[in-house]
Amino acid sequence: MELGFANFLQQQDLPASALYVVATPIGNLGDITLRALHVLNSVDGIACEDTRHSAALLRAFGVHKKCVALHEHNEITATKKIIVCLKQNQRWAYISDAGTPGISDPGAKLVAEVQRAGLRVLPIPGASALTAIASVGGGALDHLQGRFQFIGFLPHKASDRAAVLSEINLSSQASIFLESPHQIKDSLLALAAVLGPERDIIIGRELTKKFEAITYLKAGAVEVWIANAPSLKGEFIILVAGDVTSEPQSPDAAQLNRWIKSLAKYLGSKEIAKVVTAATGIPQKAAYQLALIAKKQ
Repeated sequence: MELGFANFLQQQDLPASALYVVATPIGNLGDITLRALHVLNSVDGIACEDTRHSAALLRAFGVHKKCVALHEHNEITATKKIIVCLKQNQRWAYISDAGTPGISDPGAKLVAEVQRAGLRVLPIPGASALTAIASVGGGALDHLQGRFQFIGFLPHKASDRAAVLSEINLSSQASIFLESPHQIKDSLLALAAVLGPERDIIIGRELTKKFEAITYLKAGAVEVWIANAPSLKGEFIILVAGDVTSEPQSPDAAQLNRWIKSLAKYLGSKEIAKVVTAATGIPQKAAYQLALIAKKQ
């Protein structure tokens, strides 16, 4: 029986003078959507984070279109050229190296400028490491009806990374962040140091790829897991369960950091931790870590 995919896709409205933000596979090429292929075959040109990387993807699906580079180093210049094309009634797509553009990838400036020029921007959704790990979060996402915050990549600087990890520890909602193979060991050890040993962590490695691995463990088991992990290579995404003891009405991390910085002028780290714990109810260990960071700044 004919499924009528071609007829269905041809009914899709593809307005001219529009930018199409197209999600591409994060590893497994089978995750490309029929709609993404239809759009990529229909546009006048494709802007790519890396034309060499995207060329292999496009060849795999028989897409032959004009491609131009648009990445963090030339985003402003390339964006102006694309806007000129859009104003000439053309359709353009933007794809990043993998996943959804603008989500920890270049593309946000392009989208903002196209919108500012009064032109349309249309999302073509698809594979995402963020939604992939959230979909298998299970109990780690039960708290607060599945709400979570997306951190993106953690900062490289140790003090900045420690501040973000402390915020994750204090959050009542689940947190999701990305990490590179070069930083994953240090980041996981630093995370485990601020979390309670029973906090749930889900580690996703190389999602959708041949050696995909998803590991569920407690924060207290992180050090042992690292010591026995067969490999720490590849791209990682981490889901941390929210603190079920935190009240949503507690001061947010930014406000808490302002309090601690003010106290740091007059008190030592241990004294600050005692005061903050008494005032907010957050664990003294977490308060002490924040105090140490404030003292260094």
